[in-house]
Amino acid sequence: MMQQQGYNLSRLKILVVEDNKNMRVMIRAMLEAFGVKNIRECENTKDAWERILEFGPDIMILDWMLTPEDGIAFAKRLRTAEDSPNRFLPIVMLTGYTETRHVMVARDAGINEYLVKPVSGQALYGRIIMAIEHPRPFVRAKGYFGPDRRRHRKKDYDGPERRKPDDKDKDD
Repeated sequence: MMQQQGYNLSRLKILVVEDNKNMRVMIRAMLEAFGVKNIRECENTKDAWERILEFGPDIMILDWMLTPEDGIAFAKRLRTAEDSPNRFLPIVMLTGYTETRHVMVARDAGINEYLVKPVSGQALYGRIIMAIEHPRPFVRAKGYFGPDRRRHRKKDYDGPERRKPDDKDKDD
């Protein structure tokens, strides 16, 4: 696993929040192989909040199963808390959950990218590049603040769930 497609990730700052030490070691090794030099790790959400404040990461890789709160609750808090250190921080969720319902829960918590364990270097690299190259605009809606949850827009869709065009859509 070496740097791919000419991307220089050496100045990228990544925070890895994972309670399993072996998984943290593996993720760090992958990130270093991609050329990332600024990596911080922590094993719980309490420390993660502090690391975000002190380190100012560009991307956070966040496990679902954490303490004292799980990754989903932490992501929601990061997105909505008045004292949030960075509401707009791109989050890549790590999890063993493969079911669509879990993907939807993560999406609704404000997760940017979703990655199922076991993690391959190619998949991790792809999610990082996706977060960099295709940042989603953030939206505020009743009960939600986070990246736009719509992924694929069908311009020719004319069904009952079609949302009304706004000024941004008129330029498309």
